[in-house]
Amino acid sequence: MEKLQMYINGSWVSGSSNESMLVINPANGDVLAEVPRGSEKDINLAVQSARTAFESDEWQQFKPYERGKLIYNMAEKIRENKDELARLETLDVGKPLTQAHADVEAAARYFEYYAGVADKILGETIPIEYGILDYTVREPVGVTAHIIPWNYPIQITSRSVAAAIVTGNAVVVKPAEDTPLTALKLAELFDETSLPKGILNIVIGYGYDAGAYLSSHPDIDHITFTGSVDTGTKVMAAAAKNAVPVTLELGGKSPNIVFADCDQDLALTWVVKSIIQNAGQTCSAGSRLLIEEEIKEQFLDKVVIRMSELKVGPGMDDPDIGPILSKKQFDRICTFMKLAEKEGVSILTGGKGVAIPGHEGGYYFSPTVLDHVDVTSELAQEELFGPVLSVFPFQTEQEAIQLANNTNYGLVTGVWTKDVSRAHRVASKVRSGQVFINNYGAGGGIQMPFGGYKKSGFGREKGLEALRNYTQLKNIALKYDG
Repeated sequence: MEKLQMYINGSWVSGSSNESMLVINPANGDVLAEVPRGSEKDINLAVQSARTAFESDEWQQFKPYERGKLIYNMAEKIRENKDELARLETLDVGKPLTQAHADVEAAARYFEYYAGVADKILGETIPIEYGILDYTVREPVGVTAHIIPWNYPIQITSRSVAAAIVTGNAVVVKPAEDTPLTALKLAELFDETSLPKGILNIVIGYGYDAGAYLSSHPDIDHITFTGSVDTGTKVMAAAAKNAVPVTLELGGKSPNIVFADCDQDLALTWVVKSIIQNAGQTCSAGSRLLIEEEIKEQFLDKVVIRMSELKVGPGMDDPDIGPILSKKQFDRICTFMKLAEKEGVSILTGGKGVAIPGHEGGYYFSPTVLDHVDVTSELAQEELFGPVLSVFPFQTEQEAIQLANNTNYGLVTGVWTKDVSRAHRVASKVRSGQVFINNYGAGGGIQMPFGGYKKSGFGREKGLEALRNYTQLKNIALKYDG
């Protein structure tokens, strides 16, 4: 067991409370590390350090292209340490090693992508009248807070931190208490660059105290949060008291809409991939399968066979599906399976835990397909966060659109059809922040704005659109003698 520290103002510190938390390996229940439990005092110190660093002459005089070089250097360091980072991500989260490697590469790409726009964040001139020069500039918002979920820690930390720093902000990161290891490793890599002390701060702590205090801190200028609707609502309420803007990404109940004319082999591959990635513990998981009635039986048979053949095991063995993060998450999935039995749902495969010899302390769940689910059931409406796929038939295009929109979420939609006109019609009608046509995920989507409609949140991460989160617009009007 390794004893780790937090990173505040360019130094590794143990925290003010002398209390600690254990980081557990979800594959077997073993303790991976002991980390300090951050308190209000630690949050205050981190925010104060970020504010001081942000307002310092050193950081204010950092040229945009120099920020870009620094962020690009981080991309190189991530790739140089890719094996260690992937191993940490797998041990921490439980996901298969191949998926962890993909996450590490995505993290590097975020830094690489945002490095390229550091000196291209432009304003504009606005015609007013003769004798007045009116122009806009985009300035950093100041100190940004980043509250990171446990399921994709290295990706989600990287995508927001890279964008925030490259636009000139100072940041305070609060990783999920369950999975802080790669965030701390990123701090170690940042420490090897020319980043001024205090621009990056990482405080570990529980969401209900350290996270809550960070959300309500009066000296924070923007909050980025990814997590549940309930917690996101609390973050937004806390931020509102200080009139602080927030970017919220709150999950989904995303559908794959499979039409009879689609390439069934291609659709099959991605329908399965989109629900089993990270054991279904993914906000954008394709957890609902909408199938045109004409091909339901044949396509569903293929899905069930593919799902039943998947290998479940510890992430370090690189199976198809790793463990569920914790007993709490595992029990939640099991509760939904009891509901399925009560409601008479057909469990076509899976629906129960899996015992892995030698890893009895881990929580593994079999890939599951549910048929005959009522559209009003919690199984159809709530985010299960597990490898559980619910199936719904449709007969018409309009019915498919209605089913797709029939939840409080609107994060991602997959559309599978060879009819280009239909594809565009459906894409225009579904209430979803991203629509993928004959694909799902598009290679990580580093460049594509990501966020949701309805209770999936608001604001956008990824792509150039995310830069709006971390900059504010200033208009300047100059009257000159004529």
